[in-house]
Amino acid sequence: MNMKPMGSLRLAGSEDDYKRLGLSPSKVSNWEDGQRIGTENGTYEWWYFDAHLEDGAAVVVIFHTKSAATADAPFAPSITINLTMPDGRKIDRILHAEAEAFSASKDGCDVRIGENHFVGDLNHYYINAAIEDVSLQIELIGQVPSWRPRTGHMYFEHAGEEHLFAWLPAVPQGQVRIVGKVGAETFEGVGVGYHDHNWGDVPMADLIHDWYWARGKIGPFTIVASYITAAEKYGYQPQIVFLLAKDGKVVADDETKVRFETDKVFTDEVTGKPTADITRYTYQDGETRYVITFTRERTILQTNFTDQLPLLKRVAAKLVGVDGAYARYVGTVRIEAYDGYRLIEQYADPALWELMYFGHALPPAV
Repeated sequence: MNMKPMGSLRLAGSEDDYKRLGLSPSKVSNWEDGQRIGTENGTYEWWYFDAHLEDGAAVVVIFHTKSAATADAPFAPSITINLTMPDGRKIDRILHAEAEAFSASKDGCDVRIGENHFVGDLNHYYINAAIEDVSLQIELIGQVPSWRPRTGHMYFEHAGEEHLFAWLPAVPQGQVRIVGKVGAETFEGVGVGYHDHNWGDVPMADLIHDWYWARGKIGPFTIVASYITAAEKYGYQPQIVFLLAKDGKVVADDETKVRFETDKVFTDEVTGKPTADITRYTYQDGETRYVITFTRERTILQTNFTDQLPLLKRVAAKLVGVDGAYARYVGTVRIEAYDGYRLIEQYADPALWELMYFGHALPPAV
């Protein structure tokens, strides 16, 4: 029997990796949140923001060079806005722009798509986004320093080829003020926000099968965590990303000391994907243990990637087996801090997290 060799997934973090990439092991530089890759076929890049407001509203704004579903296509900048209002209304808008409407600095975060912009300096950000009848003016001020998982660069190697997925949580947690308008209705709010930045050199579906991603503020703690499963040709290899800060200072970020678990898994009716009502990250370092549990209360966004395509492309994508889907959840995150077996702290707060699937549901043995 001829067995195909499996590829590998590596989170770059050696001394040589830092030197080669021009990065500091201890400090994020402003240029790292600037444009990091081109816009040619196969590449993608986005600048992401989300917030939970004190009145219960949730806000997500993303500036894309391309969507995750169409990275292998020509340059196609876009902006998405997803609002969940305090009364439960869901408002989703997307703006598709011409290539010439896009500009981005390589020296720092200064991204413009038409009259919309996403600009900041790793601490203080302004985001203005207007699509149809929805407009937002957002100010984000960092409360936890910029951070990345080691170099932030994950390399996927197979058959002599190496490809990249990169991630920079530029604001792991920040104070947010928003002024918005939906039609004739205006609103203002304050809350807790987050900003990160991703890029890569091939479509994400070529590298990644699925991921859970989460962030939250829990009392004095900040959590940013992800469980990434590589695509089949990389042996479905998992990679954990984990940041835990307390009072604005990092207390744990060694992903090798983290265990990920799911519970109460069901098949989502809209996406057809297995979905966990409970996801849990457990960090253990000697007698120090943190248990962070996310419990889903409702789903605020569900979409199948093919539904975003024009009819003919949608049919063609389904014929060749495109089966990507995305869901975003809100619920409660709880942290328990232990010294040995002794519980010394616990807190619970609202949180937002997501499940991204690029392929079919994993076979039961995986």
